[in-house]
Amino acid sequence: MRPTLPLLLALFAALPLLAQPNLDFLNHNRSVPDAHNCYPYKGSYQDRIDRALTMGFPAGIEQDLAWANGRVVVSHDAKTTGSEPALRDYFFEKVRPIVEKALKENDRARWPIIVVHFDFKSVEPQLLHAVWDLLGEYEGWITTAVQTADPHQLAPFEAKPLLVLTEDADAQEEVFFKAVPPGKKLRLFGSAHTTVATGKTREERDHEYATMSPEKLLAAPPTNYRRWWNSSWFTVEEGGQHKAGEWTAADERRLKALVDHAHKQGYWIRFYTLDGFLPGEDKGWGDSYNFGSHEAVAVRWKAVVKAGVNLIASDQYEELAKSMK
Repeated sequence: MRPTLPLLLALFAALPLLAQPNLDFLNHNRSVPDAHNCYPYKGSYQDRIDRALTMGFPAGIEQDLAWANGRVVVSHDAKTTGSEPALRDYFFEKVRPIVEKALKENDRARWPIIVVHFDFKSVEPQLLHAVWDLLGEYEGWITTAVQTADPHQLAPFEAKPLLVLTEDADAQEEVFFKAVPPGKKLRLFGSAHTTVATGKTREERDHEYATMSPEKLLAAPPTNYRRWWNSSWFTVEEGGQHKAGEWTAADERRLKALVDHAHKQGYWIRFYTLDGFLPGEDKGWGDSYNFGSHEAVAVRWKAVVKAGVNLIASDQYEELAKSMK
């Protein structure tokens, strides 16, 4: 039997849905506070994950990963000492009561409630495979998508309380995406490749990143695996946090153009890392991402929420969450 015209029209109308990512899946495409470097540092700051979990939900939590004596650990450095906490204990078992409560309540409209972001400090195969296997143990908790034969055919998310993101290394894509047969489930999702300025001085690179068109910075469309853009602040203000001056209307237009392009392409966008504190207030955060004052970062927190940035990374968890409320 030949298909009728109404049936053909319905099929053609559905085709774009196969290729379009569902940006509303993450907090209805509204901003989420993201706890940067949310793990102990040199044995101190053990309470970071506890602090992050008081921000409210949904919340982002970054876990930097390394390999230590056959264990996946959370660590700021690839060179480990053996004293680092295991990812299983520090993160997964810590959030167990929250996840199990969410599963019991089954309020799927609020899922995911936690976005965990893995920043791999090294990409040796044993670490990557161990993370994949660990995620398999907790697969009932985590958002998945079915692997498709065409990488540019984006499968819908199967919502669960956790969403796992990782970054752009090709070695990760090999294990977490290309090795997954069609029909099986993807357990985590990588970030986009972006244009890299090479063969230039630091000042030239800084200028290029801050002035390059959004279309050139992020040219490739998303894939079933690469679903988000992890952007430094250097793409907004030339020289990044340390050289940022007064927040201007031009800065706001630049930020909005980057966010709008990411969303038009079909990516969520995260900016890292927006801190603002005085020298005596440093709690192991370091000065790399410091705008220098609470006032300087507060105006930018307001701007990124207004622009629709999906994940706002900061070391100042409580202040950011309060500002967003």
